[in-house]
Amino acid sequence: MEAEEKKEAIDLMSVMGEIRYFGRLKPYKNKDNLFTVDLKVTGYTDLSLMITDLLKASISALEFDSECISTAVPSPEINVMGLLEIALQLFPLGEMELLDEIHSLYLKQKKESDSTE
Repeated sequence: MEAEEKKEAIDLMSVMGEIRYFGRLKPYKNKDNLFTVDLKVTGYTDLSLMITDLLKASISALEFDSECISTAVPSPEINVMGLLEIALQLFPLGEMELLDEIHSLYLKQKKESDSTE
């Protein structure tokens, strides 16, 4: 039984070691529990637009006076679109695929242990 558990652990580590997983967070300068996230931008203008979209959407979310919103945030739909693009870049798809793999291994192990009982 212990050898089987060891094999499953090795299988899990090999699945986790595949290049497509754990790609979103990058270790930060040899510090434990600190990571960086890359955002793809076409330049400083694109980066500044992302930041202003975040700020404008925050203003929109906090502001209750509709007249003030139209002045501070003239095109809120464009700012929301920018935020959604940032969210897509940050979404950890590879890690979600890994969770599916881990869940599959868990279900397989559970099925095998249920059949031996």
